Amino acid sequence: MFSLHPRLDADTQLIRDWPLCRVLLMKDANYPWLILVPRRAEISEITDLAPEVRATLMEEVARASSALRELLNPDRVNVAALGNMVPQLHVHVIARFATDPAWPKPVWGAVPAAAYEPEGLVGRITELRGALGD
Repeated sequence: MFSLHPRLDADTQLIRDWPLCRVLLMKDANYPWLILVPRRAEISEITDLAPEVRATLMEEVARASSALRELLNPDRVNVAALGNMVPQLHVHVIARFATDPAWPKPVWGAVPAAAYEPEGLVGRITELRGALGD
């Protein structure tokens, strides 16, 4: 049975569920940052997924990347599947701008996370839900 890792649960806000992944917004206003978590129990690596499920994951990553590009026109979209801190399989999809605080380096540890203002969080979730569709 799928359950979201406690760290992901604490650090993110639900946007929506797609056929495979739970789509989450990282609570860091420094970057428009999505996290896709396949709703499968006990999976830690992309290679743990069956080939057809792995293909669905890649399609959903592409869909998230395209939505961020269309909505925000970033300079780059970074995609990464790490797992050093959270063993549950999850894929980061991050819109990057030459003006963001970490550019051109990775976002991890560059600056402390910036909390969204309540109105800003609601606005970001609303725009992402519209861009990401059902």
